Amino acid sequence: MAHPLVTQLHFARSEFVRCLQDTPPEDAARRLGQMNCLSWIVGHLAAQEQWLWVMHAQGKILFPDLYLKVGYGQPPSTPDWAEMWQVWRTITAAADSYLDTLDPELLRAHLESKGIILEESVGVSLLRNIYHYWFHLGEAHAIRQMLGHQRLPDFVGNMAMVSYGEEG
Repeated sequence: MAHPLVTQLHFARSEFVRCLQDTPPEDAARRLGQMNCLSWIVGHLAAQEQWLWVMHAQGKILFPDLYLKVGYGQPPSTPDWAEMWQVWRTITAAADSYLDTLDPELLRAHLESKGIILEESVGVSLLRNIYHYWFHLGEAHAIRQMLGHQRLPDFVGNMAMVSYGEEG
């Protein structure tokens, strides 16, 4: 069984997917003022997971140019919607192969890759990853509202389904 913090990450991811479902690809690439577009947000969250749970935790890089497309501080971009979802799915699946091994002792450890030791523990990095999803989830809701999308989720979804495997 996954650690409760990993379960919370899975829940944040599921809410992210729920928020963005049925978004037309042309709307996913629209930038409103200074805001990033929805396709960028998907790729950006994938990039964080790749950096933490694939590159530092497992020593692999699945998409070497992803950070240049959607990384913090990079120039604005409007990446392809379908491509960013495929990248996100691939990275989160690879991340889960590490995350599913976490226990309290590993959560206190610090990731190290190529001689670089991350300042934050695995547990703090996991919390940061969860909160990063919620930050961009709110942003994505606002973007969709500004785009005039209707029937958006208006409350946190079924926690029991994700947390306890119950049917909802």
